[in-house]
Amino acid sequence: MKENTVSARLRNQSQMKSFRRTLRKHGTPAEGAFWRLVKNKQINGLVFRRQYSVGRYVLDFYCPKLRLCVELDGEGHFDRGRGELDMKRTDILQQYGITIQRFENKTIFDYPQDIVDWLRQYAKQYMGEDEVSN
Repeated sequence: MKENTVSARLRNQSQMKSFRRTLRKHGTPAEGAFWRLVKNKQINGLVFRRQYSVGRYVLDFYCPKLRLCVELDGEGHFDRGRGELDMKRTDILQQYGITIQRFENKTIFDYPQDIVDWLRQYAKQYMGEDEVSN
């Protein structure tokens, strides 16, 4: 296994398939809004996956090419106990070379273009200007 990569045995484990499917079917309004921004390679031709699992964690959205996880956080993520769990989860995912970007749910609704711009800028920094399609 390459250093800092997610091995195939950790990704989308079959025992989590029905759980991931349920999460997709019953997603939050913010997840639906974000999905409308990124589905069908709308941002620089990048593929995003919804409810992608790595080990025991299910990521809200994952872009394999950028090794980027996008998490959408509602009110529940802002209490102390949940914040500590989120930090531990982030640390574990970073060990696999995954970058985690968190957005508050309200940002998806209030500033969607800011999120699109951030994703495009991140893609340029990660892949280089020449590799990024518009």
